[in-house]
Amino acid sequence: MRTQTTSYFARLFAGDLSAFGGPVTDEAVAGHIRAEQMSLVLGYSVGIMLANACNAGVLVVALWHSPDLKLALIWAAIVAGAAIAFGLQSHAARRITKPQFVSRRAMHRLVRNAFILGAAWGTVPVAFFVNASTGGQLVITCLCSGMLAGGALAFATIPIAAIAFTAPIFAGIAICLGRNGDPAFLLIAFLVVVYGSVLLRSVFVNSIAFARRVMRQIEAERTVRQDSLTHLPNRVAFNETLDAALKRLALSGEEFAVLLLDLDRFKEVNDKFGHPAGDEFLVQIASRLQRCTRAAEHVARIGGDEFALVMANRARPEDALEIAERFVAAFDEPFQIEGRQIVGATSVGIVLAPRDGSTQLDIMKNADTALYRAKKAGPGTVCFFEEADDRSSRDRKALQSDLEGAVARNELFLVFQPFLDLDGNRITGFEALLRWQHPQRGLVPPSEFIPIAEQTGLIHEIGEWVVRRACATVAEWPEEIRVAVNFSAAQFHNNGLLQIIVQALADAKIAPHRLEIEITESMLLSKYASAASVLNALLELGVTVALDDFGTGFSSLTYLRKLPFSRIKIDQSFIRDMLVQPDCAAIVKSVIGLARDLRIGVVAEGVETADQLEYLRQIGCDEVQGCLISRPVSADGVLALLDPKKLRATYAA
Repeated sequence: MRTQTTSYFARLFAGDLSAFGGPVTDEAVAGHIRAEQMSLVLGYSVGIMLANACNAGVLVVALWHSPDLKLALIWAAIVAGAAIAFGLQSHAARRITKPQFVSRRAMHRLVRNAFILGAAWGTVPVAFFVNASTGGQLVITCLCSGMLAGGALAFATIPIAAIAFTAPIFAGIAICLGRNGDPAFLLIAFLVVVYGSVLLRSVFVNSIAFARRVMRQIEAERTVRQDSLTHLPNRVAFNETLDAALKRLALSGEEFAVLLLDLDRFKEVNDKFGHPAGDEFLVQIASRLQRCTRAAEHVARIGGDEFALVMANRARPEDALEIAERFVAAFDEPFQIEGRQIVGATSVGIVLAPRDGSTQLDIMKNADTALYRAKKAGPGTVCFFEEADDRSSRDRKALQSDLEGAVARNELFLVFQPFLDLDGNRITGFEALLRWQHPQRGLVPPSEFIPIAEQTGLIHEIGEWVVRRACATVAEWPEEIRVAVNFSAAQFHNNGLLQIIVQALADAKIAPHRLEIEITESMLLSKYASAASVLNALLELGVTVALDDFGTGFSSLTYLRKLPFSRIKIDQSFIRDMLVQPDCAAIVKSVIGLARDLRIGVVAEGVETADQLEYLRQIGCDEVQGCLISRPVSADGVLALLDPKKLRATYAA
């Protein structure tokens, strides 16, 4: 019972209308309603405070010949000064963007201030009415009646504040009129009670209607500002929150932080277990992330697996880091989805405004840059934006800009690394490797420009160029020689990929079996559903398909069973250590045996020594590739490598 009573009074003095029989809401909606109520009060406050100051002056004039003049002057100075100060404060507050959430504590302060002001006016009839002249008494009556009406108007949407303001005035009038035996004053007392009751009833009716109107508005705005899956704020709402924070920064200097999060395994979960599991994964993540923040702050889902948070009034890096670490820790426990335990992780990039930017564009760009560095460092990493990040980001942008015209400027070229057949000691084909000769930077490593091409979509244009150039080049080689081209996951987003390959073969006038497509296990993991149909179509066409970097993923055997590969390429990490680590040797032997049983060819990558070559020959590997055979050569150097006499002399057993 005591708990219920305490809860009721907590809701009552927080302005919650449920305490008066109004609609029941959760704290988030109640906070938004309080924000709207507070905004209206601030809108009226300047005029009301000026009226208070003016009324205090009128009271002094009315009591000019009263023996209580000195006390009235002190009272008027205090009330007028406080009113002017509060009015100026309210005017400054109105210039700042309207808050989206107001706490119960802020509403408690408003109710307290309303009571103090009402009490100040409630003392007027008690202290000054008896010794005032008839005209003075009339002025006091009018002033108190006017303040009752003004208070009801100012707090028309907050019943508890209206009661806190008017109750002391009613009490003061009752005390004053009760001490006077004149029947006329009893009539005035009766009228004050009637008018006050009407005013308060209007306050209750208006406030409940106002709350319901705000709730309908919130519900309507949810369709525009709420993510339909997770029920978190969406990008529109996030941009509005960020814009409001920037306005507060400009007007009052209120600093803030922005945290940008990216999930590290969402695509893997989505592709491996299906979209329903991916959706449930996001819902559970959203719930955990929101529990890490304060009631007034809301994590927003601004992309497929990207979340963001504006931390208002947080200037210290330690505060932002604490929340970021909570986000990371939220992924410590596995997620239970459709009877499975799924492990997730997130990376976080942090910017502090205005240190790291004072515009929406700069803040989000720098947050993305910090997140990029965090993701490169590994799952669960938190990174603040640094100036070095900005330089790195600008360098990446410049490289991207240069890459956009690299094909047209003939800066891209192919080199070719051979495959050596161990049975016949002959070259059976070449892997086409892309290179970029930048006019100022020199030779740019593929590890630098390929990720940029994939992120920007330039990979489609570049990938088409590579296929066409490789096919045109192999047309000049002997008929039995094939060329292998690497494909990334991003290229399988291109619906016209199959047609590009068919057209490249037709233009070069080569047989489909002379083109080999190399794909990695990681590519299959992210694009298996769409890749399967394209790969099967290529196999039906006659193009061969090789699974690259075999052994580095965790679903290799599943793919071998479901997709008819022509070859598998054993990753060079196993080849490098197979002569010194028994487990690597066992893996290489097992893969070769498995491939033989499945009638799939095997290529060993990264062969660098004669001992490695001899060992692979003994255990029945089909082909090898590596620096021992040849480093990548230009198209002009291919024919020299195809000289059989040179090969027999160099690689004979």
